[in-house]
This record gives sequence, C-alpha cells and structure tokens, in this order.
Amino acid sequence: MNKILAENLCFGEGPRWHDGRLWLSDMHDRKVLSVSPTGEVSVELEIPDDEPSGLGWLPDGTLLIVAMQSRRLLRWDGNELTVHADLQNHASWHCNDMVVSPSGHAYVGNFGFDLHHRGKPKAAELIRVDPHGNINVEDNQVMFPNGTVITPDERTLIVGESFGGQLTAFDIASTGELSNKRCWAPMPDKAVADGICLDADMGIWVASPTTDECLRLKEGGEVTHRLALERGAFACMIGGDHLYVLTASSSMPDACRENRDGRIEVFPAPYPAAGWP
Repeated sequence: MNKILAENLCFGEGPRWHDGRLWLSDMHDRKVLSVSPTGEVSVELEIPDDEPSGLGWLPDGTLLIVAMQSRRLLRWDGNELTVHADLQNHASWHCNDMVVSPSGHAYVGNFGFDLHHRGKPKAAELIRVDPHGNINVEDNQVMFPNGTVITPDERTLIVGESFGGQLTAFDIASTGELSNKRCWAPMPDKAVADGICLDADMGIWVASPTTDECLRLKEGGEVTHRLALERGAFACMIGGDHLYVLTASSSMPDACRENRDGRIEVFPAPYPAAGWP
C-alpha cells in the first residue's frame, strides 16, 4: 500500500537518500529540496537561472548539482555555489541525471536532442567528470542516458537508455574509465527507463513514465515487481525500507509549473538500497 509523502511539486527529479532524508531536484521550480521521512519539506537551495537535475556528493561532503540548460556541473558547500565543470562543449543537449562514485567521479547524461520541442532523437554522450573537474566523454552512442547506478563493488555502472529500450552496463576501471559496454536488461513491453535505483539483491527499480509504473528488473530482463501508479513515474530511490517514487502528470516545463501536481509516493521496499547513488 502506498502513501503520498509530499505533493504540490512542479516536477521532482534526481532523488537521493542522504543523512536520513530524501533529497531531490524540483526541476521546473528551480529548487533543490530535502524531505524528512514524515514529509517535512525544506528548500536547501535555489538555482534561479537554471533547472537542477541530478544530485550527488563528493567524498568531502560537497553537493554536486547538474544545471541542465547551461550544461554545467555545480558544487555547493552549504554556503557558496560554484562551477565544478562546464560541459557545454561535451554535451550535445540539456544535461540530466548523474551518479557520483565514492571516489568522486561524476557520470552525467544528457538529452542528445531537443526533447521538449519534438526534436529528432539521436545518440548522446555519457560524460565523466573527475573529482578535480577534468572532463572525459566515455561514450557518445547512448540513446538518452538517464538514471544511473554504480554497483556495491564499484566495478559496474548501469545506465537507463530512455530511447534505447534497455539498461546498459559498463565496466569501471580504478581510474574511472568505462569499457565493455553491454545490455544489462532489455525494457519490457512499452516501458521506458527514466530514473533508476539499485537494491541489495541486485535488482534495479525503474521508473517508467510511459506506462505509469515503477518496475523491478533483474539482470537479463526478468521483471519481479510492478507497481501501478495513477500518473507517470519519473524517478525512484530506496531509503531505509521504503521505495520513494517521484510522479507527475507531465514533464513539460510549462505544464508542470501550471499543474504543480508532482508527488513523492512511498511504497514498502523488499530489499534495502545498495551501491550508489
């Protein structure tokens, strides 16, 4: 049985469980929020000139924030917001989700094309930003790289290809480089991989906005769980023994600001979180 933890969001993205709270970007409201397990919402910071998306923390506790339209990776130490890396010359369209490894390597995806104005889909870049801000394009043939996880042994990165119909895996070298690209699991039916999270039984929960559900896949594609929702599911995260799913009726910026019907919905999680984020 699910419950609604918070509502009246424009559009929730990039949920992360951190220090006992759920952090997320209210993308189209240009804010980073945190929410307590009892539903108390706090505005952690605002990005007045851009839209935040993926979130993650460096080893020293500094928060990294993807600024979508300017294609920058920002860093926030709790007081000052600065640029960690400028991705304008590396990302072909708006940047979106991200995962940060325990060693501080950030892996950032981007749309690849103008999604909101019905551009023609094309392959995009998966970009690695090293702890000191050095930028490397790891792959430029990913179809809308979106939600991303790193396994507990830090040896495998798995990314949802929203327009590629699958979850795609890479091996991670000790220096952060990616190799051995392969299909980890195909997406079933008409489901689309948006935000994802990994559990301790090596299952990946996938938010699917096209089918109004959050589903759990095992490597190879077996579907073990399906949670039916009333609206699109765009991201998910496990915190404690709960699965938090971010839902909305639309992802279009103007509609989101007008409707403000974004929600955080909560379900029991059969397994605890594992790996990163």
